[in-house]
Amino acid sequence: MTQTVLIALRTTIVTLVLTGLVYPFAITGLAQLLFPYRANGSVVTDDRGKPLGSELIGQPFANPAYFQPRPSAAGNGYDASSSSGSNFGVTSAKLRDRVTADAARLTAENPDAPGPVPADLVTASASGLDPHLSPDAARWQVPRVAGARHVEPARVASVVESLVEGRDLGFLGEPRVNVLLLNLALDRQFGRPEAMAEAK
Repeated sequence: MTQTVLIALRTTIVTLVLTGLVYPFAITGLAQLLFPYRANGSVVTDDRGKPLGSELIGQPFANPAYFQPRPSAAGNGYDASSSSGSNFGVTSAKLRDRVTADAARLTAENPDAPGPVPADLVTASASGLDPHLSPDAARWQVPRVAGARHVEPARVASVVESLVEGRDLGFLGEPRVNVLLLNLALDRQFGRPEAMAEAK
């Protein structure tokens, strides 16, 4: 009996050391060595090194001069510590009411947008933190963003097109646009909306 307990204890200790210490430290070290940007959260910074967010986590943009992301059901919205979807099903009255209200709001805020509101602008992702939009959802917002920035829509559209990411490995997923990177690209090319307002 004692021999069996000792074997079990040794096995437990070796397993804990290997899987709880050696493996995590080895993987963390390799990640820091080979992919430091990704391993540290893909944090996007401004010209002075100030963190602005992660390109992997969606965040809200209320200013009309910025592209808006998908809605979020994570916590109070875009809460990275509370990643989740709403779990409302297709027959949910709450989901239908929210989508209808969001579609009406977006239509009012984007009077010059072409066609109906794209589905991903009124539907949350499963995580509630998806940082991407479909290219169509980004293109749909171009007239509003261009008007708020007082530039030609074609110039804003060209920024959108330059940031469209293709399918992973050429066949996985769908083409997409990262909203944070898109809005930062607009600021670099046309200036920040606050700075434009102060210059007037």
